[in-house]
Amino acid sequence: MSGWLIIAGLGPGDPDLVTPEVSLALAEATDVVGYIPYVARVPEREGLRLHPSDNRVEIDRSNHALEMAAAGRRVVVVSSGDPGVFAMAAAVFEAVEAGPKDWRTLDIRVAPGITAMLAAAARVGAPLGHDFCAINLSDNLKPWALIEKRLRLAAEADFAMAFYNPRSKSRPEGFEKTLSILKDVCRDDRPIVFARAVSTQEESIRIVPLSQATPDMADMRTMVIVGSSTTRVIERDGAPIVYTPRSVEA
Repeated sequence: MSGWLIIAGLGPGDPDLVTPEVSLALAEATDVVGYIPYVARVPEREGLRLHPSDNRVEIDRSNHALEMAAAGRRVVVVSSGDPGVFAMAAAVFEAVEAGPKDWRTLDIRVAPGITAMLAAAARVGAPLGHDFCAINLSDNLKPWALIEKRLRLAAEADFAMAFYNPRSKSRPEGFEKTLSILKDVCRDDRPIVFARAVSTQEESIRIVPLSQATPDMADMRTMVIVGSSTTRVIERDGAPIVYTPRSVEA
């Protein structure tokens, strides 16, 4: 088979944060597949076909991309951020596992990108400077009971935490429950970073203590980073610095 498939991360939004590897893949592609707003970030050019599709059709999108690659096309499946973090890489491999055996012989590669978690952390300092975890708060693909269990255990283990997809219009109660769990388990005023639309013109950053965090501070374009009990805030002229020390006392 002469075709190939690259699952690529477009980064958090700023074109300067797209890696050279991803730019090269897009330059060589015959087809780009992805969620509508992500495909819209890819410039049109002669010889390139764009295949935007709606949200929640990840497996259909993956099957389409694999079929084109098997037919000899050079296909790039795009995600925002990094494709391996709550994005299309896992969906493509799920389709490979369930699909025709010859799909396993395809040239399939993952081109990493800068995920929103890292872009948001960099904006404020180093809140993920020690042990941390990332949790997707969407209950579209897993039950809320599992999300709650992981939240409680992560808070009890004193991880810094990064939350993806914190609060949608269709399920605003989830983030309200999340804050309630954190306040119940943590019982301190560790800092929370609300980083919205990082690296775009709509970017906004808010840092508040846990006791002052409210559900309306987040939406689906917001990355929420919760510090651990050791996370520090350095006040200074301008924006404060948030960091988690790399060492923990015995």
